[in-house]
Amino acid sequence: MKIYITFNNEALPDFKAGWGFSCLITGGEKNVLFDTGCEGRALIYNIEKFGFTVYNIDVIVLSHHHWDHTGGLFDLLTLNNNIEVFIHSTFSINFANEIKKKALLRISDESKKILDNIFTTGVLKADPDEQSLLMTTDSGVTVLSGCSHPGVDRILDVGKTFGNIYAIIGGFHGFADLEILKDIPIIGACHCSQYIDDIKMLYPDSYREIRAGDIIEIA
Repeated sequence: MKIYITFNNEALPDFKAGWGFSCLITGGEKNVLFDTGCEGRALIYNIEKFGFTVYNIDVIVLSHHHWDHTGGLFDLLTLNNNIEVFIHSTFSINFANEIKKKALLRISDESKKILDNIFTTGVLKADPDEQSLLMTTDSGVTVLSGCSHPGVDRILDVGKTFGNIYAIIGGFHGFADLEILKDIPIIGACHCSQYIDDIKMLYPDSYREIRAGDIIEIA
């Protein structure tokens, strides 16, 4: 399976940066986009720069309702309305109703299977409430987080119920208990993570730079 970083604060040359996070997961039965960054133009540009189009997206999962993770959604759905969109019930009713006009809405409050090898943690209570994605492969469990408002530790605890943690990629917010990360082979802290420099110093062999345009292959 491959993870294409389609939106992040930093970008490789020829890709566009913006505040927020999004990544495209391929290699399974369907292509899954996790979060949509803060706006659609840069997101679509980056998706196409990878050689995909919005019509290659089958499923979208949104971690939480903040604008920097949902901003590109409706630009995508305007172009392709044959997409399943997974949110949790703490998103507003108005937001859910707007999705229903353009796509197939799914509610994922509990931990559940999205596709073969891809699961949601279900909604974890925080401010705001948030869900993360879990990918299971031969290497172990790869965790994809939006901002980790519930805490990286809580998200990893859910991930560990599926197997050993192989990677965690996404926003860590203000999470500072970095000792918890010590046995994880790939640590891709990005977007809103406040302690990237500390993670890089503590875990130079595990730390992975994450920019729009990066591709992470998971065996």
